[in-house]
Amino acid sequence: MTNPWAGESIGALYPLCELNSELNVYSMAFSTNSDGLTAGPRRLLLTGAAGGLGRVLRERLAPAAGTDRLLRVSDIADLGAPRGPHEEVVRCDLADKQAVDALLDGCDAVVHLGGISVERPFEEIIEANIRGTFNLYEGARRHGVRRVVFASSNHVIGFYKQTERLDAAVLRRPDGYYGLSKSFGEDLAQFYFDRHGIETVSLRIGSSFPEPANRRMMSTWLSFDDLTALVEQSLSTPDVGHTVVYGASANRDVWWDNHAAAHLGWTPRDTSEIFRDKVEAQPPVAPNDPNAIYQGGAFTAQGPFGD
Repeated sequence: MTNPWAGESIGALYPLCELNSELNVYSMAFSTNSDGLTAGPRRLLLTGAAGGLGRVLRERLAPAAGTDRLLRVSDIADLGAPRGPHEEVVRCDLADKQAVDALLDGCDAVVHLGGISVERPFEEIIEANIRGTFNLYEGARRHGVRRVVFASSNHVIGFYKQTERLDAAVLRRPDGYYGLSKSFGEDLAQFYFDRHGIETVSLRIGSSFPEPANRRMMSTWLSFDDLTALVEQSLSTPDVGHTVVYGASANRDVWWDNHAAAHLGWTPRDTSEIFRDKVEAQPPVAPNDPNAIYQGGAFTAQGPFGD
């Protein structure tokens, strides 16, 4: 298959989508290992690559030298130059449907981190998180993308109490506009699987930072190593349909049950316990503080905005 962008500037075709590397010939099938099992996509798109977790995964998902796998990284922010022949850099506004359609062309799978990751007014959330995620799935449908790993969030169930243990089948209880947008994304994932056969693993990410910042995060913390392993399993496991999995490390006090995602074969290895003394040295949290009551913590009390 020849490169359909050869001789054209994608920036001229799509003003909000600028390509910063030479494209190679497209590889439209997942690679396989010696047993014939799916080993992962040959061209993987990572959206939101300028964000906190995007920067982590940009480095960790970079294809091994000498393979035919490519990583296409994208964000509305500047990502700099490609980091080698295995990487393509595309600057793209997820709210621009035509630009996103171009972004998906030639990709086999997507790790979708793009969007606003904090609680903001709905008018801001709707563009990247709602319209942008719809545009991404439409582009995936049009270009035959077979797998999406969708960065959902624990904030889709944020209004449950910290005393409750949840599995993926519980009623969603979003704790804000951000949580609502991620709940919408999970519905899109289910719809596009039922209607179009696009498989998705929705990651209800807890708190993925170098270390937990407070007592609530002692339960929700997800190490970067465990996150990377979860993403890799979500890309390579066959026949996932639409799977929802909670993203938290093997912490002592867990709120989430992943039995319905056991087929992913993901077992977290890290634990927040190594940070317990440091976190518990912080001043105690008031009993009526949302961080002490709800799984979504402070998100449950943010907004309304603009009143």
